[in-house]
Amino acid sequence: MDKVLVINGPNLNLLGSRNPAVYGQQSLHDLERFLTDKAKLLGIMVDCRQTNHEGKIIDWLQEANRDGFIGVILNAGAYTHYSYAIRDCIEAIGIPVIEVHISNIYSREEFRHRSVIAPVASGHISGLGFYGYRLALEAILHLKGREENGKNQ
Repeated sequence: MDKVLVINGPNLNLLGSRNPAVYGQQSLHDLERFLTDKAKLLGIMVDCRQTNHEGKIIDWLQEANRDGFIGVILNAGAYTHYSYAIRDCIEAIGIPVIEVHISNIYSREEFRHRSVIAPVASGHISGLGFYGYRLALEAILHLKGREENGKNQ
């Protein structure tokens, strides 16, 4: 069965209590249950992880290809804006990574407007809440199908 790795970075363990006006009132557990249910409907598995540590994100990204994941959904949190180490890792691993943000990073503080990850990610989804993760899951399946069928779309 195909599997997708979902990595949530720093402070996403505080979903539901951290700034609900921006991030909503649902918890990280709610997000993981939402994705697990959607994955079952799509006939795949998701492995959801969260860490506040940059090195752990890099370790998981490096392991993803080796462990047979067909893609990664990554919300790198604040690391999005300055972690060249995560950026370089994404560029090196050779599997699709979809960058996701719950809030619209472009409508927030100016320092959040730049993603160093976006140029090497397969896609970028911002501002759609939990639904953005669902779209990322479907996008990874689309990319897998494209690669298997040899299409350039």
